[in-house]
Amino acid sequence: MSLIHALVAQGSTILAEHQAGKRDFSQATQTILSKIPPNNSKLTYVWEQYLFHYISEGGFTYLVMADDSAGRRMPFTFLGELQRKFLSSPSASTSSTSLPPHALQSTLGPIISQLVYTYNTSPPTDDISRAQSELAQVKDIMVQNVEQILSRGERIELLVDKTDTMASQATAFRRGARTVRRQMWWKNKRVLGLGILVALVILWMIMAQFCGAALRCGAK
Repeated sequence: MSLIHALVAQGSTILAEHQAGKRDFSQATQTILSKIPPNNSKLTYVWEQYLFHYISEGGFTYLVMADDSAGRRMPFTFLGELQRKFLSSPSASTSSTSLPPHALQSTLGPIISQLVYTYNTSPPTDDISRAQSELAQVKDIMVQNVEQILSRGERIELLVDKTDTMASQATAFRRGARTVRRQMWWKNKRVLGLGILVALVILWMIMAQFCGAALRCGAK
């Protein structure tokens, strides 16, 4: 799966989106949206093995999150087509004023979903070839690492998903460690008990040689 999460936003407000993967990247995308400058721009942010590509134009941001294996040509072709479809839809005429979050989800969400599916299964080669020549001429497309634009607190927020996963793994490890310790404790107790029993038997055998089996050493 190349394209994972795509959306259309007005400023930092997400108007419609579609997520193809199971992992939730909404916090990361929201953080990146808040860092996008208001001027028209095209940019790629790098985070872990993922790339966040976006086109910001006319007050709207078209963003797609993709695997690094997808490169940049195909995701930017996708964004260009998403932008054209949005601007040609009736939703664009109603978006001149500020809208609440996900105000266009019912109308624009299915369009984003269909585009993501198309580009993940059989992306149009002609559009990609055209985008390749366009990207070669664009000078304002840059690549930045997400870590460079985040404050310490925001880095911590983006690591919440990772921390939760590690915490669950640590909990499972602790449970397993407790079980092993409990098993070893009982094993040591059994060995100790057996050692005491053997020592008592040996002591009885030594004393029985001098005092008899009944251990009546004082009897005449």
